[in-house]
This record gives sequence, structure tokens and C-alpha cells, in this order.
Amino acid sequence: MSDQSELERFRAQRVTAIYRLDLISKGAQIHYDDGTPVDMASEKARLEDVVSDMDRRIAKLEGRLN
Repeated sequence: MSDQSELERFRAQRVTAIYRLDLISKGAQIHYDDGTPVDMASEKARLEDVVSDMDRRIAKLEGRLN
């Protein structure tokens, strides 16, 4: 996979994670298939970690492309 396509993929994943974080901040609730609610505090923390990881990966790829 080229650095450019990898960069685009990471950017798209980051946008999705930020959108989900926004939904959580607005009170969204997620449930597993069996109806059990997801711990939203844990999900928020997980998504924040994902965004931080994406930021690092994006910066690294941008450095390679410039």
C-alpha cells in the first residue's frame, strides 16, 4: 500500500472516530447485539486513544511524503 493511500485511510478512520466521540458527548448510547449497554466512558477513552494513535500515524506519514 502506498504512503498516500495509507494516509488517506488513517484520515478517514480519524474522522469516523471523532464523529463517534461527538455522538458520545451528545449522549449517544451503544448496545451490544444482546442488548447489553456499552460502558460509554470506556468507549470514549478508547476512541480518544484511537484518535491520538491516528494523529501520530498521520504525522509520521506526512513526514515521509514531504
